[in-house]
Amino acid sequence: MSSLAHTHGLDSDVELNVAFSRQAVYSRDRRFDGRFFAGIATTGIYCRPVCPVSFGAPDRIVWFRSAAAATEAGFRPCKRCRPDTSPGSPAWFGTAAVVSHAVKLISEGALNHGNVEGLSERLGIGSRHLRRLFKQHLGASPLKIARSQRVQLAGNLIAHSSMPIGEIASCTGFASTRHFHHSVKAAFGGSPRAIRRLRTSPLSAEGRDAVIVYLPYRRPFDWAALIRFLGERATPGVERVENGSYSRTVEFGGLVGAIQVRDQPDRGCLAMRVRLSKYDCLMQIVQRATRLFDLETDTLQIVRHLSRHPALTEIVLAHPGLRVPGAWDGFEIAVRAVLGQQLTVVDSPALVERIVRTFGRAVELPVTGLSYIFPSPSILATADLKALGVPHRAADVIGEMSRANLVRKIRFEGYNRPERSLAVLRSLNGITEAALSYVAMRSLGDPNAVPHCDVGIRRAVQLRGKAVSSQRLLSWFRNFQPWRAYAAMHLWSHARQQGSKLRSRDRT
Repeated sequence: MSSLAHTHGLDSDVELNVAFSRQAVYSRDRRFDGRFFAGIATTGIYCRPVCPVSFGAPDRIVWFRSAAAATEAGFRPCKRCRPDTSPGSPAWFGTAAVVSHAVKLISEGALNHGNVEGLSERLGIGSRHLRRLFKQHLGASPLKIARSQRVQLAGNLIAHSSMPIGEIASCTGFASTRHFHHSVKAAFGGSPRAIRRLRTSPLSAEGRDAVIVYLPYRRPFDWAALIRFLGERATPGVERVENGSYSRTVEFGGLVGAIQVRDQPDRGCLAMRVRLSKYDCLMQIVQRATRLFDLETDTLQIVRHLSRHPALTEIVLAHPGLRVPGAWDGFEIAVRAVLGQQLTVVDSPALVERIVRTFGRAVELPVTGLSYIFPSPSILATADLKALGVPHRAADVIGEMSRANLVRKIRFEGYNRPERSLAVLRSLNGITEAALSYVAMRSLGDPNAVPHCDVGIRRAVQLRGKAVSSQRLLSWFRNFQPWRAYAAMHLWSHARQQGSKLRSRDRT
């Protein structure tokens, strides 16, 4: 069996890891949904790891790799979480893509001025079937999903921006002002103007020429380590980290702009300044930023688990708010991974800059250092990267990956399990294990991915004063399931700090 199977998620050739399963269940992290199932011996019912019902005492739980295995053992599916329709099940395949596409269309405003019937026609299915799929996969109707997204963003903009109330109603997709006012009052207990009057401090100058959206996070949150990581790997002309803030160019539906993000630790949130000519895509921007900065993770749950292991206790407790950076654009990170970027290795900035300047889209923005949109898959699918000095093997992989992305064989977003895209990526001739693990961790958001081929991580974990082998490192990381990506980030941070201390000592 290949080492890739060990790198991402559960190991398929060994007994189901009970510690892995328990940790994933206690966290209720949706990224583990469909990877295993819990059978409750006292009731004869089996559930998904995200089921809201308590599973009871650990000794009464039987773990299964699939719904079929649980059924064969005599367990019945839970009526609350419907494990028979979980990700990876026969009922899920063929419908997950529909739901994912529908949510994307909703985020783009499909229900702002239309109805579920119109949305279902665009998807090629009946409206009743679409409602049933949303209930199964997301637990709410398409209209409720759309309304929840709209009203939460509207409340944010009312309280924290100078945008006129009428414009907020329009850009957040409400069909009428009356509906907008009713929804805001129902959600927040007051009218839009009453909420705005409660603002206790005046808007800053920067808030008057852009929209500022506040993104809450769970404390602790190590912003300094997060943007240090992103800054060392920033794509020239596309991203910039300076003076404690992260900036990048963005493009949605032909609209080009920029975001600038700063931490506001006293408020427990990130302040994201968005510059666009229109703000119809704000919900999509919020979703991408949430994924990039890993805002929904419960780090305390992860710290409790990782700190039990003596090798990581001191390292983890020193930085309990460390996150795993995601991706604004999963394709962009995948291209960087193929070029050689890893957890502790950064590819040549000069080479990346040549690619961006040659094949990216030049833009004019009032933000220093941001002047390009990263090349799209349609451009890189036929681009002559070898002429720019890209190694032949890497150029071929990027071309194949771009073409696979265009026909949706590889997807870096939506409700898809990472294994499906990873299987396609692995079939590309010339792609490395190091690139695959990095893509799994960042582009696909797999919390259990482990960069076991990364040279820096292997050096950080030493045996008798020597760097461990890839296979030895992989075996060592089994102790940290299901949070191996977070363990790797802690090792990266520790190794970087140790390196800085040595360099400082050498200079003195």
